[in-house]
Amino acid sequence: MRIEAEALRELAERIDGPMAQDFTRAVECLDSCGGRVVVTGMGKSGIIARKIAATLSSTGTPALYLHPAEAVHGDLGMLVRGDVVLALSSSGETEEILQLLVTIRRIGSKLITITGDRLYPENAHKPASIKKSTLAQAADVALDCSIDQEACSLGLAPTASTTAMLALGDALAVALSEKRGFKEEDFAHLHPGGKLGKKLARVSQLMHSGDAVPRVERSTKMVDVIYEMSRKGLGITTVVEDNKLLGVISDGDLRRLLEKRKDVLSMSAADCVTANPKTIRPEEFAMTALNIMEQKKITSLVVTQADGTVEGIIHLHDLWGTQMV
Repeated sequence: MRIEAEALRELAERIDGPMAQDFTRAVECLDSCGGRVVVTGMGKSGIIARKIAATLSSTGTPALYLHPAEAVHGDLGMLVRGDVVLALSSSGETEEILQLLVTIRRIGSKLITITGDRLYPENAHKPASIKKSTLAQAADVALDCSIDQEACSLGLAPTASTTAMLALGDALAVALSEKRGFKEEDFAHLHPGGKLGKKLARVSQLMHSGDAVPRVERSTKMVDVIYEMSRKGLGITTVVEDNKLLGVISDGDLRRLLEKRKDVLSMSAADCVTANPKTIRPEEFAMTALNIMEQKKITSLVVTQADGTVEGIIHLHDLWGTQMV
């Protein structure tokens, strides 16, 4: 663990130091990509490449994984003009990836590489000649993911090297998403089936709207108010005038009225309305609606625009399927 942690610390210092310009160039290259980011790697590097492609896709950058061995047997058709290739190879001499270079150059794709080459002299006052791998030499942007040692006691199994590759890929994906202004709502759109995405859902996505919203006017008789509430099944009705919210009447309001008065059915909505109810905007997070319901001990919230126009109603039941309740 300490060996891998040290590899990450050194990588972070490199990105913040001698590799800063190349890292920025890599992010700019990815940002200007007119197609997809095609991530490739063989063996353990291939496993890391798959994860980097998945992270890029989930943060707003279309990406896919290309198996280099399968590529030379037909899958190269996945690579088209406008794509950017991100190639991972610890040695920089992986034969299956080197075979792709001709095609990458032929279609004009940019090539970013992540290799174990030491691309920067350790002593700036005594520059040493740097021997680049074949893959790094072919790159438009070559990123140095070198390590001092693997965590494997034999120094053979990819351990610290793959951890560093993964972290560098994450750093590229996060820096790119920040450069593109990727927001929480964008994440939610790309993760509709996941728990994170559901927690980032907007009220407008879950609320009842249109004819499903119970509405009555001030003059509506309580018999009709009760019918509207029962028909719509939300335990509440809005009281509106020109679709502007005047107040609400809930099941609880009705029970309390029946305890106090015997002539409830002869009354109108104006006599029973609760004015200035708590409301929420459609663009708010569903999680915010849940917090309000819990604090106010209510089961429904009227969704309105800033001018009081009724847009819908969000009910506690609507939040059950989001795994927030």
